Amino acid sequence: MSRIFELVQVNGRKFWTLFDTGAKHSYVVPAVARLMTRRKMARAFRSAIGGKVQKSDTDVLLEAKVQGKLIETRALVVDEIGNDDTGRPIEIIIGALSMQEWAIRPIPDEERLDMSCYTRSFVEF
Repeated sequence: MSRIFELVQVNGRKFWTLFDTGAKHSYVVPAVARLMTRRKMARAFRSAIGGKVQKSDTDVLLEAKVQGKLIETRALVVDEIGNDDTGRPIEIIIGALSMQEWAIRPIPDEERLDMSCYTRSFVEF
């Protein structure tokens, strides 16, 4: 499991983000969700985030700039995510599915993200 922290930009504002290969889905807190269109889902999902189980019945299309590159991904809205090791509140989690889709590779030994394979086009067969 790899965990990298970085500031990402959403609608011109910066948010403390955890890139976590141990999380399948992506998540945002309400302060981030307010900047985009929210959608009520047909059924609620339960996720263990920040040491407790949370229910989410809302999602958003998260449009964020990671190292200046735009990504778009579905994110579930949760009440809170928790804090990093220094006590700083985490506002976004980018999960494994989103990282795979956008070819974001965490390099834990260097505590950074590799965006060298970032793609702007998708080839579907």
